[in-house]
Amino acid sequence: MNAKIYPYKYAAAVLCAVTLSFYAFLSPAMAQEEEKSPELKLNSQSAVLMDAATGRVLYGKEEELIRPMASTTKIMTCILALENGSVEDEVTVSSYAASQPKVHLGAPAGRRFRLGDILHSLMLESHNDSAVMVAEHIAGSTEEFAAMMNKKAREIGCENTWFITPNGLDAKEAAEDGTIKIHGTTARDLAAIMSYCTWKSPKSQEFLAITQAQNHYFTDLDGKGSYSCINHNALLTMMDGVLSGKTGFTGGAGYCYVGAMEDEGRKYVIALLGCGWPPHKTYKWNDARRLLQYGLEHYTNEPLPEAPVLKPVSVADGVPSDGRIGHEAAVTLKAQPGNGEKAPQVLVKQGEKVKVSLSVPKVLPAPVKAGQQVGKLLYSLDGGVIYSEPVYAAETVEKMDLWWCAKQTGALFLQ
Repeated sequence: MNAKIYPYKYAAAVLCAVTLSFYAFLSPAMAQEEEKSPELKLNSQSAVLMDAATGRVLYGKEEELIRPMASTTKIMTCILALENGSVEDEVTVSSYAASQPKVHLGAPAGRRFRLGDILHSLMLESHNDSAVMVAEHIAGSTEEFAAMMNKKAREIGCENTWFITPNGLDAKEAAEDGTIKIHGTTARDLAAIMSYCTWKSPKSQEFLAITQAQNHYFTDLDGKGSYSCINHNALLTMMDGVLSGKTGFTGGAGYCYVGAMEDEGRKYVIALLGCGWPPHKTYKWNDARRLLQYGLEHYTNEPLPEAPVLKPVSVADGVPSDGRIGHEAAVTLKAQPGNGEKAPQVLVKQGEKVKVSLSVPKVLPAPVKAGQQVGKLLYSLDGGVIYSEPVYAAETVEKMDLWWCAKQTGALFLQ
């Protein structure tokens, strides 16, 4: 009996050993894949953790899906007001602004305010009527202001964002091609807009001063009413290094949040869309902390690698440096690090390596002028370009045309 069973036990043991060896072989690759795409178990339908210096997405969950973004819209409203107006401007409440639903400042039509006070109302309390006041003051109407918002979004590089209202209330409209567009964005685009507001806009410091204020008290210009605002961005006091942020909620969007953090030179932006519906108001804070903590634990700032040696490039129909017909013309190249500015450091995980490559045609057409941009140095990470530097011609190479040949012939006769 035992003799008959033994072969089966032996076969089972061999099968187990082979299976364990197979998994042992796969485990490093599986662990690496898990590390590359961690599961943070977020409540948000869409989420992004972004390196603000390069725009690289460090973690994403449905980050390219267009969703309504509620009052996170107001970061664009605020930055456009700062860039196109003055905080000392006088703003008057219109009847349309006064008719906006809660949450609102509640000032009657005709009341006059300082724009800087209205921007605090906009960003701290998220007042919908204040957003309309800003839009009408800057552009004359909410429709014209929406056009400004969409233009700015494209300039920042946000192709999947469409603004209809300055306050973020759920809205949709028919596009020129007959499709229906919603007032919406992607988590990636929203993070890019926040990055612009926090670090890249010429009015970034004014934006931060407003969004970092814990409270703000003001009166209208005629002294008829007094108003008080409290900052509802709880993350400012939850985590060290948080610079700015904006909450949002509508029935269509759910709870949303966009925020920025800086820690020892590391610049992070997060964006959350569809992060629960009532009564789950605190979900967004849990998600925000998970994303930022992940960034802090896994990424360090590293300088970009040194550029490779730039070899000369041939110039078709160019005049050789020695001026002799039949010799090949070439131009030497030079890079200008950081486009004239200091090149950024980039956030990388252990094991990641930035690759640098030269993008220049093999042959350049003559003439080539000194200082002319002829290509780029491309810095890539995780399959995408995260930074680029221009490459220039170091000297001029003239074209070998009939006029040049005629001058050379004349010079020979004079010898």
